Amino acid sequence: MHPCRRLLSYGMSCTILLNSIALAAPPAYPIKVKHNTRSLVDQNERPFLLHGDAAWSLLVALDKTETEEYLEDRRLKGFNSIIVNLIEHKFQGPTNRDGQGPFLTPGDFSTPNERYFWHVDWVIKTAARKGIQLLIAPAYLGYEGKDEGWYEEVVANGPTKARTYGRFLGNRYKAFDNIVWLHGCDRVPGKALESVRAIALGIKEFDNRHLHTAQGAPEQSALDIYSSEPWLDFNSIYTYRLVHRMALKARSRNPVMPFILIESHYEGEHDSTPQWIRRQAYWAVLSGASGQIMGNRPLWRFDPGWRAALNSPGSQSMVHLKSLFESRAWHRLIPDHDHQVVIEGYGNISGMDYVAASATGDGGTVIAYLPTSQKITIDMSKISGKQSAAWWYDPRTGKTYPAGRYPNRGVTHFTPPTNDDWVLVLDDASRNVSTPTTIPAR
Repeated sequence: MHPCRRLLSYGMSCTILLNSIALAAPPAYPIKVKHNTRSLVDQNERPFLLHGDAAWSLLVALDKTETEEYLEDRRLKGFNSIIVNLIEHKFQGPTNRDGQGPFLTPGDFSTPNERYFWHVDWVIKTAARKGIQLLIAPAYLGYEGKDEGWYEEVVANGPTKARTYGRFLGNRYKAFDNIVWLHGCDRVPGKALESVRAIALGIKEFDNRHLHTAQGAPEQSALDIYSSEPWLDFNSIYTYRLVHRMALKARSRNPVMPFILIESHYEGEHDSTPQWIRRQAYWAVLSGASGQIMGNRPLWRFDPGWRAALNSPGSQSMVHLKSLFESRAWHRLIPDHDHQVVIEGYGNISGMDYVAASATGDGGTVIAYLPTSQKITIDMSKISGKQSAAWWYDPRTGKTYPAGRYPNRGVTHFTPPTNDDWVLVLDDASRNVSTPTTIPAR
């Protein structure tokens, strides 16, 4: 029988229950970089897959009840990271729902408003109770030529006031566990670079517990801009083009440094489709990223309709992505960039049909994301043991379908069961691993 017909004839599903995700042991924050590796880990050395949501305007747009609602939804969906602006320049800002602005003198970074930061403290603590860390941008610079960010104010304040602001933040938040500091954002810093550096170094005078990263302009990585900065702990990539190409480049860089996909197409913007949101996320993780952050409009700025967007197709797909990777040793996956595993049918590295694939170093597992219905050929000798167990995983629903067992010699051809995107999972059958959607106990 043809593998696809066999799959459809006795296909079984393994639906992900949100409660089971919510009950998983939360990470021990703050996260850290495992020495001389491309890996993020928590305080217990457990691999940390950064699974994030963009909520840039959270700290000013919502009141406490609404914040609880948003964070609880993200907890139930398994999100462990939320990206936010500490101070919001334009969208829903600069004052919060209580009418408090971040500075007693507007735009003067040396005059923090205690009443504004009380609310920030509460949000961080609330997220911590839900096992979520915040990637906090102290001074989002914003797109060049627009008034979205604090670029002009950062330049006007200068390094001295910026350093004072950084010291304030470092001293205030040094004891909070669930924080990563995020600098720059959406542009090359240009004249603001010295002040961006001053904020980061001011934080580090009091706070050496938390990691620092940065976001550049579109089509750049943090290392493209901040490679000489001593405070940069891990890299990020930001692209609206071919995520896998930028990810593979980031993985090959020296010094060795973890990286995440910090931004790409947001759901509800740039004519993106649910498949596009899935594709960029799978491309990133299977090309070496330590995680990715999705975004949705209206959710990222909490415009009308944000509640309905909580259950968007994109956010549901990300639940299934996390479930799949956490069911396997994802942190041991090595990208198949030289096509030693998927030897035919992998598409064009410069195209939207590119098959991103990875294999664990011991040959125990292969995972391949097929963005289109295309036949691929696997060199089965790259899988350990005598026989492989094959699974088709539906990234739209989280359902798993057994696709047969195959000898680990020669080559085998695989064709997805429908004209959609699919994930192929191959395991060394002798290891008796569970279905790809069953998360092992920690």
